Amino acid sequence: MGTIGDPGPPPLGARHGQPGSTVTTVNPLTQLTLAELRTRTSVKWRQYAGDVLPLWVAEMDVPLAAPVAEALHDAVGRGDTGYAYGTAYAEALGDFAARRWGWSDLPVDRVTVVPDVMLGIVEVLRLLTGPGDAVVFCSPVYPPFYAFVSHADRRVVEVPLGADRRMDLSALDEAFRRARAGGRRAVFLLCNPHNPTGVVHRRDELDALADLAGRHGVRVVSDEIHAPLVLPGARFTPYLTVPGAEDAFALLSASKAWNLAGLKSALVVAGRHAVADLRRMPEEVGHGPSHLGVIAHTAAFRDGGDWLDRLLDGLDENRELLGTLLARYAPTIRHHRPEGTYLAWLDCTALGIASGPVGDEPGVVTDVAGPAALFLDRARVALSSGHVFGTGGAGFVRLNFATSPEILTEAVTRMGRAVTEHHGTAG
Repeated sequence: MGTIGDPGPPPLGARHGQPGSTVTTVNPLTQLTLAELRTRTSVKWRQYAGDVLPLWVAEMDVPLAAPVAEALHDAVGRGDTGYAYGTAYAEALGDFAARRWGWSDLPVDRVTVVPDVMLGIVEVLRLLTGPGDAVVFCSPVYPPFYAFVSHADRRVVEVPLGADRRMDLSALDEAFRRARAGGRRAVFLLCNPHNPTGVVHRRDELDALADLAGRHGVRVVSDEIHAPLVLPGARFTPYLTVPGAEDAFALLSASKAWNLAGLKSALVVAGRHAVADLRRMPEEVGHGPSHLGVIAHTAAFRDGGDWLDRLLDGLDENRELLGTLLARYAPTIRHHRPEGTYLAWLDCTALGIASGPVGDEPGVVTDVAGPAALFLDRARVALSSGHVFGTGGAGFVRLNFATSPEILTEAVTRMGRAVTEHHGTAG
């Protein structure tokens, strides 16, 4: 692995804004060595053998942000490990949303805590639809959309993204019409920013979506878990700030932006005209979030802005590095620069590799297949197989670039060698 392993600065920076502290300017993505990362016991670092570089699941190779670590240490020191209570999490999100996105109308009486974003989505779907009703979303998309919607006994309706990887409004118009046939209820499940393509939906697109949904009587539920991870050149628009979205819902969390997937907690936010629906949510749903999760997410939104800024700078640099590396080592792999998230959607169709085993269902993560299998077997790099992201995913892989530049460079170099070997074998 050669140069991988420069330990860099100490892993924790100072709390932003505290008296006597200094604001860290360190890139969180450069603070941990490969050896340190391999001591982790989460799925990213335990799913595959020790010689594999894991760039698949949405975990970042970063230390915990200092404000979050301090809040957790303080809670554990007090023995404060009981049940979650209060509105501090919602208030912290409201302040963060106002500062970052200009979303000033986020009162705590329209917010409730849920265990995580996907479980929150399921609970909202149960409020808005019944068994057999349609849930429309754009594919390729985050695989749990398929699994959770199907397990909730709702009907999946895919609408492929356009050739520009953005929402196809004419196709959505037709899908909404079909979804509402016979007076059935329907929901559009929006992914904003979109996973896996990294598209950040523009305000004009969301305006058009709200108008379309209103005309068809389709309710919108917006998954905005990646909202803090919008990169330079794009701007995040909260769906609930769009005219016509008053009856919609949004779900947000600090999970992705501060690497808190193991600290379960998320927020459901209701539009002004959806409050009555939110009040029908069963009280026991609020028992699922972790108290330590609520503490961590609150600290992230309240005090983690400086750390997030350093992360975004590092992700922007890695985004550029990835494009350079692919052009140099694997030019037959095509990709568009993501506008948000730390996920790159790589088009490997030129490799001519079958996408997946017969019988694989979208959203079901089975054996690694297609181009991802090539990179795992020949490069020892783990990526997410495109076929599980649904229609439009065949021949693609998703790469997580929230890692050190050294690891990213090594991974893409290995992938380039695998592509060269594959072309030589195929030729």
